[in-house]
Amino acid sequence: MQVNVSARHGSLQPGDQELIVEKAEKLRRLYDRINAIEVTVDLKQLEKPSVEIQVSAEHAEDCIATAESSTVISAIDNAIPKVEHQLRRLKEKKTGHRATGHKHIDTTVAADED
Repeated sequence: MQVNVSARHGSLQPGDQELIVEKAEKLRRLYDRINAIEVTVDLKQLEKPSVEIQVSAEHAEDCIATAESSTVISAIDNAIPKVEHQLRRLKEKKTGHRATGHKHIDTTVAADED
């Protein structure tokens, strides 16, 4: 899995990039088929930086979340739960629609109707 962190209109603090990568890698525990995570930090407005997280997964649409806050780290902390929610919904869609096997069909209902 690849994690790319980029900054627009400026550069990140020295320890921020490692912290962002560490937080983004934790998304892997929610969905195993993640290919890449791209985090873009927009520093155009220094008092309100915005963060965009884009998660690419196999056989699925990209999950994208944005957040703004007073610091870059708090913006990341606001965007991560949004992406987590999208990944949970994606995983539920992918794994929750399996057909019921014939072993699990309740035969007592069919017998009562006869």
